[in-house]
Amino acid sequence: MTTVETVLADLVAFPSICRTPNAAIIEHVRGYLASHGVESVIVPGPEGDRSNLFATIGPREPGGIILSAHLDVVPAAPEGWVGQPFALRRNGDRLIGRGAVDMKGFVASVLASVPDLASRRLTRPVHIALSYDEEVGCVGVRHLIARLRELCPRPAGCIVGEPTDLHPVLRHKGKIAQRVTVEGKAGHSSRTDLGDNAIHYAAELMAAVHAEARRHAVEGPFADSFAPPYSTIQVGTVQGGTGINIVPAQCVFEVEARAIAGQEPAGLLAFLPREAERIHAAAVADGHNVVFGFETMSDYPPLDLPDEDPLVGLTEDVSGNPRQQAVSFGTEAGLFQAAGIPAIVCGPGDVNRAHKPEEYITDAELAGAMAMIARIRDRLSS
Repeated sequence: MTTVETVLADLVAFPSICRTPNAAIIEHVRGYLASHGVESVIVPGPEGDRSNLFATIGPREPGGIILSAHLDVVPAAPEGWVGQPFALRRNGDRLIGRGAVDMKGFVASVLASVPDLASRRLTRPVHIALSYDEEVGCVGVRHLIARLRELCPRPAGCIVGEPTDLHPVLRHKGKIAQRVTVEGKAGHSSRTDLGDNAIHYAAELMAAVHAEARRHAVEGPFADSFAPPYSTIQVGTVQGGTGINIVPAQCVFEVEARAIAGQEPAGLLAFLPREAERIHAAAVADGHNVVFGFETMSDYPPLDLPDEDPLVGLTEDVSGNPRQQAVSFGTEAGLFQAAGIPAIVCGPGDVNRAHKPEEYITDAELAGAMAMIARIRDRLSS
């Protein structure tokens, strides 16, 4: 008999790190589903070496529930791990391995429930949506969502199984990340007047980022369900210069914005090109020059599910837990909602264990997820 632990061990054994080919884990899941009589559709992305997977259990009818998860994981540097990150091991009631809580534990709970789901006479379907490269900006699921109309009749809603201790989460912040490249002119540091210091110009633009971030913290708008209760902007990385005695010709920095519900992430960074043009004009007027370039690295919308949406009550009932108004981390749920599908976040485990050495999920948490799926089964059988 296949147990949820066995399924999880098989999934963890695939080092499905984001931005790497994922055919091996996709084929494994497809084969597992086929062994239980469930057909699946592979939905490739434009990269050519990564795919999503979509499967339906039950009748091809509207009103089903999508159980959504990503198969990719963040890298696992060896520091801090007691054992191999990609070999599931047990320590008491903890099952330890990269992706155990984020979010192969939920995937394992769904897959371990497949034999039971497939044996029941469902009147509305359970859909399984598994994506790639969620960890780098919810990349893969966009291509799956674009094909949902041909993959299934309109579902009643989507449950994204990110770790929330099985509390239904109605809202999360959206995010945009941009890379800013600043091009100046190199020169000897004894003649700074003959060069264009890219780091200095970048610093002016980064100061504008800081000022805009402080403005949001002071002026809002505010949403008390989030922590912090306003949209945030920050510079996360800076690189530039080759030596202390050389005027730097280039500086690159990365900036992100996280938007509360009601604000678009891209709008939070709309000031950057305008401020860059101001800095450029001032440099030219002073007999110098600077060129700014902007590249969007990732962008996904906020989630804002109304409290009165039927999906909220359903998820509270099947999870056995009350709703949680908001979290500050992002998920794929906002993209499902943007496509017109009500979405909520509810999955096993604690997100604070994610992206860390010795990541784990517990037996009780997996059992709770499987119990939730069994209650969804009962709802879709009536």
